Amino acid sequence: MTSPRSDTIERGAGGAPLSDADFEPRITAFVCNWCTYTGADLAGTSRLHMASNVRIIRLPCTGRIDPLFIVKAFERGADGVIVSGCHPADCHYTSGNYHARRRFTVFHDIMAFVGVDPRRMTFSWVSASEGAKWRDVVNETVANVRELGPYEAYRALAPDDVVPWPEAADGLAPAGASTPSAEEVAS
Repeated sequence: MTSPRSDTIERGAGGAPLSDADFEPRITAFVCNWCTYTGADLAGTSRLHMASNVRIIRLPCTGRIDPLFIVKAFERGADGVIVSGCHPADCHYTSGNYHARRRFTVFHDIMAFVGVDPRRMTFSWVSASEGAKWRDVVNETVANVRELGPYEAYRALAPDDVVPWPEAADGLAPAGASTPSAEEVAS
């Protein structure tokens, strides 16, 4: 079993580690079906120039986003996450975007508390007619995440057969904490 990012992010075509200049962030976007998804479609059909490394997950409403979706995105190899829905008072389900904003604000603070740079997560409101705004959100998020570099902390969550624990823990454990040696893990 290999890491989901092993071929695209961590290694180039020749098998050598990618340099910072070659790094292309992987962004997962959770978007509202009624507004942002349509705005993203408008940006694409209008041929607006934007980063192509964003994978969109369309949901009926951003109010349905569970914070664990964002955790799973990082765990599965995303370097950044965008959550985007309808403008206030334009929600197809009346108040879903307000629920999403409250959840995102609390979750954003929790992620910052546990050490995830807040610039890796973006919340926006994009209507169906705002293709240019979607382009700007995508390009800004990609630029912020590119500046931060690859998100490596997920390695500690990966199964041992994907990333052996001692190597995965390098630099992640708190100062003074001990990590198991390769011999301890093998036994």
